Amino acid sequence: MVIIGLALAGLAALVHVYIFYLESIAWTGARARATFGSGTAEQAQTQKALAFNQGFYNLFLAIAALLGIALLATGQTEVGATLVFTGAGSMVAASLVLILSDPSKASAALKQGVIPALAIASLIIGLATS
Repeated sequence: MVIIGLALAGLAALVHVYIFYLESIAWTGARARATFGSGTAEQAQTQKALAFNQGFYNLFLAIAALLGIALLATGQTEVGATLVFTGAGSMVAASLVLILSDPSKASAALKQGVIPALAIASLIIGLATS
């Protein structure tokens, strides 16, 4: 179960790296505007600084999870698990904030939060049984 948890945490991290890309690099492009419903290129331009900052939050969560995976893989279980739980747990918490603040974004919240939630559950079970 630990391997499944780490694989899911890695997948969640990759999703958040992609979100970083959309928010911090491609925000005014057609794909990002369609994904986030940010309107026209001109409207997206007015939101660009906020999206840029938010994208880095997603990148930092991904880095925490990936660093935790690497540390767990090298036998540093306590520190590695802590980082995976911090990164993935923050992803889940952010998805809950999104769905509670705007229920129309439930689909995006589920895409953002289900995989890291499964990673946490798998890792807890795996660590508890090993």
